[in-house]
Amino acid sequence: MKNSLILLSCMAFLSACVSTTQVDVASLRDTADFPIGSSIRLNDLKRDHNAAALQQYHFDSFTTGLDMKMNKVMPTREGYNWKVIDEVVAYTQRHDQRLFGHNLIWHASTPQWVVQKAQQDPQWLDGFMKAYIHNYVGRYKGIVHGWDVVNEGLVTKGAGYRTDSIWYQTMGKRYIEKAFQYAHEADPDAILFYNDFNTERDMQKFDTMMTMVEDFLKRGIPISGIGFQMHIRMDIPNTVIASTLERAAATGLQIHLSEVDIIFNTHDDSRGGGIENYKTLTNDMKLAQQKKYQELVQMYRDIVPKEQQYGITFWGFNDRDSWIRRFFKMNDWPTIYDDDLKPKPAFFGFLEGLK
Repeated sequence: MKNSLILLSCMAFLSACVSTTQVDVASLRDTADFPIGSSIRLNDLKRDHNAAALQQYHFDSFTTGLDMKMNKVMPTREGYNWKVIDEVVAYTQRHDQRLFGHNLIWHASTPQWVVQKAQQDPQWLDGFMKAYIHNYVGRYKGIVHGWDVVNEGLVTKGAGYRTDSIWYQTMGKRYIEKAFQYAHEADPDAILFYNDFNTERDMQKFDTMMTMVEDFLKRGIPISGIGFQMHIRMDIPNTVIASTLERAAATGLQIHLSEVDIIFNTHDDSRGGGIENYKTLTNDMKLAQQKKYQELVQMYRDIVPKEQQYGITFWGFNDRDSWIRRFFKMNDWPTIYDDDLKPKPAFFGFLEGLK
């Protein structure tokens, strides 16, 4: 009990608790001329003051990995749970960080009670989505800078929409544009993104996304940004990544590299689907990853016009807490800090790219 009280007291004054942490590398947020973000769970910050200190030192944009998704915001039909989000808001304001909302509509975080209700009464879902987005975005109007309005609405591989989603099954593909309209109504100044994965290398999926985005622009649907998750592998050719960034930037929309990490091993995009081709991290692999991170930043800076650079966000900034290991059940080393919260060569590659 005594230790718990000490921890709670420390977290109440987090800045003071971490002020003695020594950081002997350049700050990413001070080096970059666009926002540098990280995704991290609020509970991870609470339990690890060293990670919190690094997060505050390096990043001026914050995306919470789980806390702002529908299954956390409205886990039951009884109402909204704003408590954790309000804590996240307080944290970002205390540390002068932009708060990015991830996400409003995502098939994988739709609560089961919503799925069941929509199956029983399909007409209900549109009204629910409108009320949910209006209430949620409206509550944080002017506080959340931008939103992933719809996340991963396209099929995992190849062309087409994700048809196994209750949103698509009930409302058809128009649910995506409606979500953007409702979000814009709730906060006309928020930057509204469509966000997806593999779009930097799967040309069929990328073409589907771009056809949708270009159609939205033609018809005045209020989309203002494209999110490339950028969960990339070391073997993805830079020429492919560059070509997708060029076409996306040609829309004039904001471009967000929204969930960046770079892996050595492979997977089939499914939970537990990791394939460990590499069991250990060698020095040569570290140096190759350093170069890849530098090249990714340089492509973003060279290709995306300055006024369209919404920023680069890491999906976890240290290997110990990376979602890659948990989700794919494989070992890998995808981030810029190692398991001991020490900067890897990848960190210095990213830093050099910023310069």
